[in-house]
Amino acid sequence: MNPELDLVIEHVIRAPRSIVWNAWTDPELFAKWWIPEPYTCRVEFFEAKAGGGFVTQMSEDGSNFGPHMDAAFLVVDHEERLVFTNAVDSTLRPAQPMPVCVTGDVTLSDHSEGTLYRIVVRHGDAQARATHDELGLREGWTFVTEQLAKLVEG
Repeated sequence: MNPELDLVIEHVIRAPRSIVWNAWTDPELFAKWWIPEPYTCRVEFFEAKAGGGFVTQMSEDGSNFGPHMDAAFLVVDHEERLVFTNAVDSTLRPAQPMPVCVTGDVTLSDHSEGTLYRIVVRHGDAQARATHDELGLREGWTFVTEQLAKLVEG
């Protein structure tokens, strides 16, 4: 972890790992928390396996959707870890995503109150991190983590 390039969000989710895992790997559940409200998420493609990927779109009005993320899963260790990146797209072709390229490393571990959820959002350089920070990196990832918790704790 490089604190100049990476953001870490940790959150205790009051639900078993299996339920948190399902919210990450079931496209219908994923769509419910992946994009900060009030925006709506639509999952166009989702294959939660190493070498698989996902494509999401977002809408402000629930009708008109535009691109959000086209990413690949690099690591999928059942109920323990997911690593994804938009440096390559869902078909494993090199990509130059806008506004920034990121790699997300999600780990789930047992906690006395449920699941310790941890995501490390990695950037390739200081400029990418600064751009993401200007766009509300911490706030956005914190918000969707809270949405995930609300969905699975409910």
